[in-house]
Amino acid sequence: MSPKIILLLLVCIVVVVLAKENKSKKLQIGIKKRVDNCTVKSKRGDLLHMHYTGTLEDGTEFDSSIPRGQPLTFTLGSGQVIKGWDQGLMGMCEGEKRKLVIPSELGYGASGAPPKIPGDATLIFNVELLKIERRDDL
Repeated sequence: MSPKIILLLLVCIVVVVLAKENKSKKLQIGIKKRVDNCTVKSKRGDLLHMHYTGTLEDGTEFDSSIPRGQPLTFTLGSGQVIKGWDQGLMGMCEGEKRKLVIPSELGYGASGAPPKIPGDATLIFNVELLKIERRDDL
């Protein structure tokens, strides 16, 4: 094989690998349950009450609020949760369910959250928004 063909093949391989890496680094939001007649959607500054189950890509569950019977409560967009949540939970309605696939850059990054979440882990969350409290409601 000529050196030009080998070089061309190597360039093609690098392009494919880089394209695949860039694709996997994007937040994916899937709506699992829609809500009819939604009049209030979550926005930055809202206090959200969420049930969630978090798993790794291989299906290993690392945390869930459901067995505890206690929803997680936090202020959306304030950095109290991982970036993938602050981004992926915008515009939700009470009662809505979503599946978030969060790349490590929007999760726990290269360091992970030992011992359950390894470094560079893609996280999968099934979430349900139970209640929205607006600042003017508090």
